[in-house]
Amino acid sequence: MKFKIFLLLTLAVLSYGFLKINNLEESSSNSYSNIYVAPNFRIYPSGVSQTEPEIVVHPTNPNILFASSYTLNSSFLSEGVYVTTDGGTTWFGSDTCKGQFLANHAGDPGPMIDKDGRFFMSHLGNQGFITGQFAHYSTNLGLTWSNQYPIQTGNQYKGDIRSDIFSTSPFYGKTYYAWVPVSTPYPIYFSSTTNGGVSWASPVQLNNPTQRNNGPMVKINKSGDIYIAWAGVNSASPFTENFVGLAKSTNGGQNFSITENIFNMNGISGIIPQKGNINANGLPDIDIDVSNGPRSGWVYIITTEKNLAPAGTDPDVIFRRSSDGGQTWSGRIRVNQDPVNNGKVQFFPAMRVDDGGGINIVYYDDRRTASDSSEVFISRSTDGGDTWKDFPISEHRFKPAPIVGSGAGYMGDNIGITSSGNFLWPVWMDNSTGIYQVWTSKIDIATLGINQLSSIVPDNFKLEQNYPNPFNPVTNIKFSIKEKSDVSMKVYNVQGKLVEDLVNKVLPAGEYEYSFNAVNLNSGVYFVTVQANGFSDTKKMVLLK
Repeated sequence: MKFKIFLLLTLAVLSYGFLKINNLEESSSNSYSNIYVAPNFRIYPSGVSQTEPEIVVHPTNPNILFASSYTLNSSFLSEGVYVTTDGGTTWFGSDTCKGQFLANHAGDPGPMIDKDGRFFMSHLGNQGFITGQFAHYSTNLGLTWSNQYPIQTGNQYKGDIRSDIFSTSPFYGKTYYAWVPVSTPYPIYFSSTTNGGVSWASPVQLNNPTQRNNGPMVKINKSGDIYIAWAGVNSASPFTENFVGLAKSTNGGQNFSITENIFNMNGISGIIPQKGNINANGLPDIDIDVSNGPRSGWVYIITTEKNLAPAGTDPDVIFRRSSDGGQTWSGRIRVNQDPVNNGKVQFFPAMRVDDGGGINIVYYDDRRTASDSSEVFISRSTDGGDTWKDFPISEHRFKPAPIVGSGAGYMGDNIGITSSGNFLWPVWMDNSTGIYQVWTSKIDIATLGINQLSSIVPDNFKLEQNYPNPFNPVTNIKFSIKEKSDVSMKVYNVQGKLVEDLVNKVLPAGEYEYSFNAVNLNSGVYFVTVQANGFSDTKKMVLLK
């Protein structure tokens, strides 16, 4: 009550008149040394090589997450099963998926949780046993697994599994799987289950391409429409991905509309010499905004490319979007915001649209490291991909190198990311411990905008006037905390209505700056309030568009 009275009094005495001036733009900065980084940790520390991590969240219980990786222990191959039921505080599991037959597990894990909380694990078969695409299910959080179900036999590429978790969909609860067999013409294949993986429908070939396909990724919108994106691959070495294809079904996978080339790309397939000659690819990832925001239903695709503008001569992450269900696509947008053609390498991006409609892309990056090393960044957009801001999220660096005993140049093909409420969960592999292990970080989305300017303990709590002011659409808000505090930063309109909840986080003493992007707000007067340990102050901000 006291705060509401304080805010109303503040609103009453502040003047609302202002003069329109030229729009001011956010100044760019390449310094990330003081960005707040959430603690990193290994999900399941072990002596087994872990790579190609994926992670998913329970559709109704945000405290349950299921992660997996391709595990290599000498000649024994499998998929890790890593589970938390307390929001990431503790994890349990194994580096071996226990679904029979154990000898037929060969990685390329596909973890998934359906609407009923049933776990799925898809994977490749072992070439020395039975090759093919296989799936298991678990009804007890991955502790035990069903026997394998052979979805398709024969030599296969990595597939992708996805469950319809939307009660608004007529196909609620159905689970889908897409992959590419290693046989001419390398088409996209598709199957589904309606009984929780007890049985799967006979595989259906979706297309008859003129070029080999690779890397299908599946996503579903709130209406139950299925989208599958893949790369078209050049037939000549190094088998560069040169376009993206799309399949869409509006009837639960009974039939699909196919567009073999929705746009051109120039993927990075081949080795990266400065990264220990590891193999990389430019395979697409796809996600859909299923929030209740203004871009609900928009479809997004990312690739890794070079030598095709706006990508530079070094690998960059490229973004495209469709606001009409995949019929038309935007121009190419460069995601990573380091200077073009600076020789820095971004690779293995993965994308997640969070509950608020923010687009989050995690990837390896070496803009702050030596050329033989990498760390992990997230780029985030809150305006549908028009603008991006980059954040380092790893606390340490590593030197990519092939995994001993694996294929030439192999360190894995992908990393992953999911979100749970206000938190992001990226997963990546690095060999900083001497062996590739899966790392993660529980990232409060609110902390991505916090830059700790100084750890020197200030004399007082303080909120400074934002700058620039007036602004469009980004402004910086500095504040000082004289002791460890539970900090709240909120933005109100002139009626005293809360419009943005920017920070709710315990922060140590120091000086901070928050970069506030008001792209979703209308022109007008707003008030930012900071509260911490009994301190409260409010500043007037003017947004001019």
